[in-house]
Amino acid sequence: MELAEYTWLSVAPEPPGRWDLRMLAWRLHPEFRVPSIRRGIPILLDWRIGYRCSDWADLPCKQSAIAVGVEEPEVRAQLIGEGFGDALPAQVAHIELAARLLKLEGLERQIPRQQRIGPVTLDLFHRDAQVKGQWVGLHPREFALLWRLAETPHRPVGKQELLRDVWRLSHEPETNSLEVHVSRLRAKLAVSNVGWIVRTHEGGGYCVGTKPRSDVLRVDRAGPITQDYRPEQPRITQPHDSREPRYD
Repeated sequence: MELAEYTWLSVAPEPPGRWDLRMLAWRLHPEFRVPSIRRGIPILLDWRIGYRCSDWADLPCKQSAIAVGVEEPEVRAQLIGEGFGDALPAQVAHIELAARLLKLEGLERQIPRQQRIGPVTLDLFHRDAQVKGQWVGLHPREFALLWRLAETPHRPVGKQELLRDVWRLSHEPETNSLEVHVSRLRAKLAVSNVGWIVRTHEGGGYCVGTKPRSDVLRVDRAGPITQDYRPEQPRITQPHDSREPRYD
């Protein structure tokens, strides 16, 4: 299962902040021509004047596309009538935009709203995790990190892969940002007694755990340390010498 992703169809290389679903841990595929679009990925069509691509009408999969920035109700109705999955004005929140993309035909099977890791439920809309009905309170990047690990539960994810998918970096930075975020993520999960969910893999990288580890040494359960005597080496008692001193 891949990270949630969408195609940004516009002359502009990146969407404005209010439409940038990377804030919700989605992966962005910018395109400015229809022939370059990959099938099976929801499309966000930039309808703003000056940014609308010239061949938008040639979209072969309009039911998987949302036109955003359409201010006139009549035009929105016309686009929906022509087969578009939806048409929205410019003022739309991240969470609503993501929800509408996920509701498009066939996409709900490809992009899950939730993932489960043992007792932890990850919610893509809220960008947070729940344990026994209580929100953990994750930072967006902490959520994206945990979501990425949950995508491949049966294998570890290396540092370079996490930097590429979560931080969108093609090189390793000189900071220890990844390690810091992992530490903070574990600390927040530990409040709900599920800090064991994120594990450091012995071969490098990180992976998710599905149950607590039982091989942790618990000092408080250890009994008192005593010295054993071997049967073949009996304890020798030294007698007390009470002889009178000699003066010769």
